[in-house]
Amino acid sequence: MCLLFRALLLCLAWVCLHLDTCRSQGVNAEKPNIVLIIADDLGIGDLGCYGNDTLRTPHVDRLAREGVQLTQHISAASMCTPSRSALLTGRYPIRSGAISRVILSLGVPAGLPLNETTLAALLKQQGYRTAIIGKWHHGLNCHSRSDHCHHPYNYGFDYFYGMPFTLTAPCWPDPSRQTELAIESKIWLCVQLLAVAALTLALGKLSGWISVPWSLILSVVLFIWLLGAVSRLRALLRGVERTEGGCGACLSTTWLASPRYRSPQRRVVGVLCRHREGPFLLLFSFLHVHMPLPTADAFLGVSKHGLYGDNVEEMDTMLGKLLDAIDDLGLRNTTLVYFTSDHGGHLESRRGHAQLGGWNGIYKGGKGMGGWEGGIRVPGLMRWPGRLPAGKVIEEPTSLMDIFPTLAAVSGATVPQDRIIDGRNLLPLLQGDVQRSEHEFLFHYCGVFLHAVRWHPNNSQAVWKVHYVTPVFQPPGAQACYETSYCRCSGELVTYHNPPLVFDLSRDPSESTPLTRDTEPLYDVVIQTAADALARHRRSLAPVPLQLSELNQDSVWLKPSARPGGGGGGQLARGEGAGQPLAHLGASCCS
Repeated sequence: MCLLFRALLLCLAWVCLHLDTCRSQGVNAEKPNIVLIIADDLGIGDLGCYGNDTLRTPHVDRLAREGVQLTQHISAASMCTPSRSALLTGRYPIRSGAISRVILSLGVPAGLPLNETTLAALLKQQGYRTAIIGKWHHGLNCHSRSDHCHHPYNYGFDYFYGMPFTLTAPCWPDPSRQTELAIESKIWLCVQLLAVAALTLALGKLSGWISVPWSLILSVVLFIWLLGAVSRLRALLRGVERTEGGCGACLSTTWLASPRYRSPQRRVVGVLCRHREGPFLLLFSFLHVHMPLPTADAFLGVSKHGLYGDNVEEMDTMLGKLLDAIDDLGLRNTTLVYFTSDHGGHLESRRGHAQLGGWNGIYKGGKGMGGWEGGIRVPGLMRWPGRLPAGKVIEEPTSLMDIFPTLAAVSGATVPQDRIIDGRNLLPLLQGDVQRSEHEFLFHYCGVFLHAVRWHPNNSQAVWKVHYVTPVFQPPGAQACYETSYCRCSGELVTYHNPPLVFDLSRDPSESTPLTRDTEPLYDVVIQTAADALARHRRSLAPVPLQLSELNQDSVWLKPSARPGGGGGGQLARGEGAGQPLAHLGASCCS
């Protein structure tokens, strides 16, 4: 069975184990079960309910029909780590230092600061059992390869099954690397032959059959040792070892299906079975649809859009199985389900002429672009039968940061009072008690650099967007940064606008025609109002260590072992299941 489907099955088992709890204890209607589903690098234009008529996403579309659809749902960042930190904390990533792009490796001490309160920790205080399945990408170790200071257990999650880091291109067979792998294979063969030769010479010397100087034999042994040391160092530097599958680029999947790994999985499920009290929070963090798009054979070639489309349709099928399980187990009316993506599709993700990244519909830009709408406008779907209306569409500005205070409200928790929470409780808006978003302003960062401000005046339907910095697309005339893989946030590859660019998204959602004093009477008012709001926002920021800059330095000594049997990430530091492997879903496939 495909590795990715195995993760979904475990996810369904986790839900199943909590069914008896919900029935026997009669979960309080004020404390629903909560299932948060976040896709990786999914473009808003890839979904049928957001306008795509060539990709089949019936189960995502089903969520839209059965719940509330947010059409101006905004990520707090256009890259994985900062966006996900904002979802967990309800705060702009700059407040926790989780900016400057992403965590680049499991060998860096960077991560979400431990003094941040996550939605898992908040709900745990309300009696929730909490689990995360899938991608983490908030760091792992601080001082040693086994301290696991940034493990999900330290952020309120009782259980973790998944990948501490993220997918990267070398984690999947890549034809462009066949030459490199072939050379490595031949070098390994040479090392074996030299070892046999050295052993033969040594035996011949000791038996008196041949007469060779010991210096020659020792030289051969030293050469073999050096080749082995270099090979081992290279493996450590990319956080992997050659495995039984013969792939030098990533861990093979064959050993993941072995009895050695099925047994720990059963023990982890047993831990959950022993904790059957109260409602649960399940964060299902998809590895789909991030490069390199690992896709089950059954889904290869099923879409009209190549491997990326196949991966999207596989993700939708997995979502459907999860939704069906929730419904079939009788949890439908007591479970709040939320679906989103961490940011927009990656336009620069290509192999030759094949597009391997998502489509952001009518919106300009994509992943890595802090201000353009295509990088930060994401799907937002929420279903809670009996509490939220079905088929409702909300066009007001909302944010991934809003999930934190919204879950606090539905669970009866109080948001922390010792820090600024930038998210807003969406419940009144979702239920129709109010018609306006509480977000008058939203601030759009690219790393540490603020690129744009969004203003939704209280007395107007307009949504103004003021751009101070935009990336320089390359090559000229393109709509992305194909020459650098990602757009830059500062320096020579951005344009600083003075005066800034101004758009009204209510009239020009594609941000195609900047407004001027001649075309917009409120031009100067918009620029000044945005500048005043930005000044207030900056005054609210407290200095914090930047997790993804100075601390984002790779260290071979912090990387967990990638050996089969080492769990792809060492042993659990603390929490439930201590002593069991850290994760069993290719934990550090490529770090």
